[in-house]
Formats: sequence, structure tokens, C-alpha cells
Amino acid sequence: MNKPTIIQGELVIDDRGGVGFVNDFNFTDVKRFYVVSNHKQGFIRAWHGHKREGKYVTVINGVALIGAVKIDDWSNPSKDCPPEKYVLSSIKPSILYIPPGYANGFMSLTKNTKVIFYSTLTLEESKGDDYRFNARHWNIWESEER
Repeated sequence: MNKPTIIQGELVIDDRGGVGFVNDFNFTDVKRFYVVSNHKQGFIRAWHGHKREGKYVTVINGVALIGAVKIDDWSNPSKDCPPEKYVLSSIKPSILYIPPGYANGFMSLTKNTKVIFYSTLTLEESKGDDYRFNARHWNIWESEER
């Protein structure tokens, strides 16, 4: 996969409760993970990119707007690069794959949102592959009323 891709999951509910799962995901290339939460709804963490490292993203609590953008120039990326937007929710299980060569970011849409990032490189392997850009370099954070 060389572009962002959603791996869909399911939620099954019966008289005992619910089970959420993403059976088409496996941990073959996952080396580590971390959980991120923001101190308030609407807070943005962006943009963080990698040339060699891929990410898998899932929301385990709440709802988040996730952005991904393919970087054209790592020292001065164009604002014309088209970012992609995804809304992930703990209610509907899914995992977003963000391949190497992309920057990503997210905004908490609900209180107490928690996002897990699974990385394809160890912390040691990822050293020197960390690029940061201004949170509004690609401003995808506004919602249109419709």
C-alpha cells in the first residue's frame, strides 16, 4: 500500500454486549505503539512526517479527524499538496494506514479521545526520520455545516 488506506472493521452487538474488531489487520510489520490523547476537544497535533516509517492509526475512545499528506519536499513542502481527511471513531472499528513519505496529524472531535499509533520502525530505527511542520500548514481542521 503506497497511499493512505482504511482497513474496515466491524462491531457485533448482542444481549451480552459488543465486540469490535478489525480482522483484516495483522501486526506483521508493527514494531511499537503509543497512545495519544489531547487535553481538550478540538486540539490539533500536526504535522508529523516520516520518509521511511509507516503508521497505522485507530481510535480507541471518542472521535478524531485524521489528516495525511504526501510530502513533495521535506525541507519546504508545498501547501498545494492535497491533504486527505479521515474521521475515525471508537464506535465503528477501523484502522488507517499511513505509508512512509507522508505527514500526519489529528484533531480530537470529542472529549477524552484516545488514538493509538502503531509504527513500522523501532524508536531507534526512526531516529533521523522525524519531520515536523506547522499545525496549519495544511489547514484541514474546519468542518463545513451541511
